Formats: sequence, C-alpha cells, structure tokens
Amino acid sequence: MVNILMIEDDSEFAELLGEYLEAFDMKVTNYEDAYLGLSAGIKKFDILILDLTLPGMDGLEVCKEVTDKYDIPIIISSARSDLNDKITALELGADDYLPKPYDPKEMYARIQSILRRYDNKKAIKEVSDFEIKGDTIYFKGKALQLTPAEFEVFYLLVKNRGIAQSREQIINSSSTMSDIKGKSLDVIISKIRTKLNDSSLIQAIRGVGYKLV
Repeated sequence: MVNILMIEDDSEFAELLGEYLEAFDMKVTNYEDAYLGLSAGIKKFDILILDLTLPGMDGLEVCKEVTDKYDIPIIISSARSDLNDKITALELGADDYLPKPYDPKEMYARIQSILRRYDNKKAIKEVSDFEIKGDTIYFKGKALQLTPAEFEVFYLLVKNRGIAQSREQIINSSSTMSDIKGKSLDVIISKIRTKLNDSSLIQAIRGVGYKLV
C-alpha cells in the first residue's frame, strides 16, 4: 500500500480524492492544519500532496521545511495559478505542480510516475555504493584492498549486482583461478566479505553460486 500524506484545508476535496485513490491501494491521511501535518511523522509516508493556501502557514513554507529535512516526493495541489508560485515550489524541491481543479485520474497518474522515478533513484543510489575505477573497487567511497583473484571475483559480482552468478561463471571469468571443484572460490568470497565488513552483502545461492545483493 502507498501511504500518502495530504495537507489540504478543503476536507471534502481531500475525502473525494482519498476515496478514489483507495481503489488503487493508496491510503490518504489528510491534515487541514499545516503544523499538524508537519508533526504527523513524515518519514512513514511515501509521498506528500500539498496545498499552498493553508491556515497559519503558507504551503511554500511547508514545502521548504519538508525538503530541507526529508527525502519524500511532493506534489503541489493548488488553485493558485500564479506562475511565480509554481516556479518557487519547484525551486524549493517539489516534484510536480497540479493546478486545481483536476481529475483524480490525473493525480493518480502523477503519483505513479513520481514513485517510479524515486524507486529508480533509490536503486541507482544503492548500486553507487560500489564504484569501479581501473583495478580498484570502492565501497562507500573507500578503496577495498583486494588481491588479484578477489578483484576478479568481486568485479563480476559488482557488475551483475542482484543477479546470481554460477560458480562456473565466476571461475571462468577469472584468469587467476582454475580449481572449479575445490574450495578456492568459497575462501575468496569469505575474504571479500571480511573486507566489506558485512557478510550479508554477498549471498550464497544454493546449487548455483553467489550474488551481490
């Protein structure tokens, strides 16, 4: 389920949108007051739908506070048609600006699009924990001190992160290993895990080989 935080002082509008999105396994929790919305525990939500004209605190101020403190996608949902408002909201970090009135179908499509982009960004960020430069592999910015055999084995796993590599594939990709049936590969994997200081990153796939998760 997608958990949506909405800060919207038009409760009827929020309720109608919530009822529509519920059919797509999306739950909308709305706060009419900006301060209550900000204290709702933003980290537990997947996306924020934010009105600009709010009592007590302007939506642009809310947008700035959220983007300064949290990594959550924001869709501005507002009847304010001033181009400067739209530009300011996007400059502050909002991901989209949907002027009212709009069809709930359009909001659903925007939510889907933005969540896909955020998922891709997270995946890229995870992969970028590892970086290959020449004959050195970096993990979270720190160079790993690997032997030639360890480098060849780990290079293949990094390049194919998330995809299981058979023992034969790993051995055949290495110019420094020839003992397919022996324990050489298992020893090398063990040493790499130690240097990563996290044994869970390289997963043994029973009957197949290994993969970097």
